[in-house]
Amino acid sequence: MAYSTVKSFSRQPFFDTLISMDSRLATIHQRLIEHYDPNASLLHYRNAFELLIAVSLSAQTTDNQVNQVTPLLFERFPDPHAMAAAEQKDVEEIIHSTGFYKNKAKNCIGAAKILAERFSAKVPHTMEELVQIPGIGRKSAGVILHHIYGQPAIIVDTHFGRVINRLAMSSSKNPGIIEKDVSRLIPPELWSSWSMTANLHGRALCHARNPQCNSCFLQDLCPKIGVKNETEPVL
Repeated sequence: MAYSTVKSFSRQPFFDTLISMDSRLATIHQRLIEHYDPNASLLHYRNAFELLIAVSLSAQTTDNQVNQVTPLLFERFPDPHAMAAAEQKDVEEIIHSTGFYKNKAKNCIGAAKILAERFSAKVPHTMEELVQIPGIGRKSAGVILHHIYGQPAIIVDTHFGRVINRLAMSSSKNPGIIEKDVSRLIPPELWSSWSMTANLHGRALCHARNPQCNSCFLQDLCPKIGVKNETEPVL
């Protein structure tokens, strides 16, 4: 089963917008997009419905775990109408390994019903509509807006929040406040690219424990707020 997970990416529009940011943040962003693809997706999907369900399943589990269950899930329930008619126990059985499977199964079916009944089986394209769907918060909605509709979105997850805190772009741990802080610092055209590249940086180098500061290409620009162990182990 072939899934499309990465879209084509041109860096030039991003460089054209850098002049509107603080020079330090502009340099950080330039380096981030040189190392990471802002359009890379860690979840496998073929259409908007599959991404919506996949991102709802990704709460409190790994993307890899979600990717292991979604092929069978979408084979059994390929569209909103099929998912809306599913028995909850059948969905639970498939997604059991993702954790919190009872609530997630309920959300999957509830989301499908809303799509079928209110949105003509289409995934809506506004934040206000998306967050009305069971299992979809602002972070999940941002993922959909960025990857499906190409709209600006600040996607605050654990990795993004950690990097933003360490870069002194926000002092809060609250996702809503982090989103507001970043929105004041970064122009909307770059919200999505900042979200994805900072997220990938958090996964690759800026780990929660033992961040790889000595290997980090942002080391000269990062105040390392909250970093207790700034050196890598000597091998």
